[in-house]
Amino acid sequence: METLLRHLTRGNALVFIIILGIGGSFQNGFHVTVISSPSPGCRLSVSTTMSVCLQYIWSFINSSWIGRYEETPPAQTVKLLWSAIVSLYAVGGLLGSMSVRCIAGRFGRKRAMIWNNVVNIVAAVIMFTSRGANSFEMILIARFLFGFNTGLGVNIHAIYLGESSPKKIRGMVTLTSATFLSIGKLSGQFVGLREILGREDSWNILLCVSTCFSVVQLLTLPFFPEAPRYLLIEKGNAEACKKALQSLWGRGEYKLEMTEMVLEQAAIKGETSKTLLELLRDRSVRWQLITMVVVYGCIQFSGITAISVFSFDIFKEAGIPLDKIRYVTLGVGVSEVLTSITCGLLIESVGRRALLWGGFGAMSAIMILITITLNLKDYSFWIPYSTVGLIFLFVIFYGGGPAGVLPSLTHEIFIQSCRPAAFVFTGILRWLGFSVLGLVFPFLIELLKSVSFVLFACMCLLASFYIFFYLPETKGKTLLEISEEFKNITLCENPLSVDKTLETRL
Repeated sequence: METLLRHLTRGNALVFIIILGIGGSFQNGFHVTVISSPSPGCRLSVSTTMSVCLQYIWSFINSSWIGRYEETPPAQTVKLLWSAIVSLYAVGGLLGSMSVRCIAGRFGRKRAMIWNNVVNIVAAVIMFTSRGANSFEMILIARFLFGFNTGLGVNIHAIYLGESSPKKIRGMVTLTSATFLSIGKLSGQFVGLREILGREDSWNILLCVSTCFSVVQLLTLPFFPEAPRYLLIEKGNAEACKKALQSLWGRGEYKLEMTEMVLEQAAIKGETSKTLLELLRDRSVRWQLITMVVVYGCIQFSGITAISVFSFDIFKEAGIPLDKIRYVTLGVGVSEVLTSITCGLLIESVGRRALLWGGFGAMSAIMILITITLNLKDYSFWIPYSTVGLIFLFVIFYGGGPAGVLPSLTHEIFIQSCRPAAFVFTGILRWLGFSVLGLVFPFLIELLKSVSFVLFACMCLLASFYIFFYLPETKGKTLLEISEEFKNITLCENPLSVDKTLETRL
């Protein structure tokens, strides 16, 4: 612990990580929970719960329509507009993720983050003034821009961190993006309490709170250096790279770090950043892409969304008063943040692989137990309480396993020329998975009820087996060494990836 603190405080690294976090993944976590935290007693259907914020937006759409057209809007029209407000965030996130290669490549990591804050501020101004302008159309625009901002920001945040960290603590540094995501979720739940900003007269302010942190990043990030790996490998500026390393991590020559970068620069032979299509056609990264599909897909369908939806009913069944349930939900958020921090302290000693397969395996077992307790809840008074405990355990293993390790893994398994396109690919997986799950999940819960947790358990078990048998450990290795490990993976004694690419004929 002391060594870690010494690493972070020799230069400006600790402040840099915080500044980068509040304008990066924090924004995504905040906007996801501030508009989806369940509200007692307000249900759209058997399987969906409306948040406090969305209740007020629903009411605003009605009043805005009546003030404009002097008639009550059709129920279907209001529901369509409400659904658009929710889904446009995901559409913006998808487009933001798809643009990361172009924007980060053209402007660099630092300038891309700075300009991304401008998008956030514009979105906040539109959202804040929408109530006074009596315009639900402005909410639609603002939600799209917020989505674009977070889709782009989350990816650049992870890339910037990974390209600025030394090998020995690379996992811990890149994992902080997951920690700030958890802190953003908790912050969204906290400021959404009725005692703070979760009131009808302040919903537009509530949705703009996180922009204050974007303003802080906009004003302070220009004083920090560009990502060292980007400066040396892509720009060929060794002197600027050395100065960036010294600014972040303190005085030193950093010969080992710069030698590793030079070797990677030589390995890619001056190749420019790949496009997504080129990445998908490159057989040398086939196992990396398969790994991303398996891990991201299984995280999306791990059951964390089901836990969010069912938690209100489970807490109510356990006898927790309705007006106290949101505080218990805050407790779940706190446990996720603390677990993410703990994961950061363990990742360099335990390794990525063990945390991933162990986390997924534990989540699978917990899902089975939740299925059992949900079906036996009427047999004894203590069973609902055990389900509450299982929910906390699930979130702990989720935050300390897959959710915590994923940012590090995504950065480490791709070399410099592939990384921006890889983040486009994982961004598409994340946001499409989010959209598909949002579409399928209500019908799945309606059809299978609590048995759907068995399906989630199977997905977690699949990920655990895949990681245990195929994923190489990345701890303490250079990115070129990790790339070679993936090339040596065999399936039935035949390597799936070979060190060549397919020719493209136009």
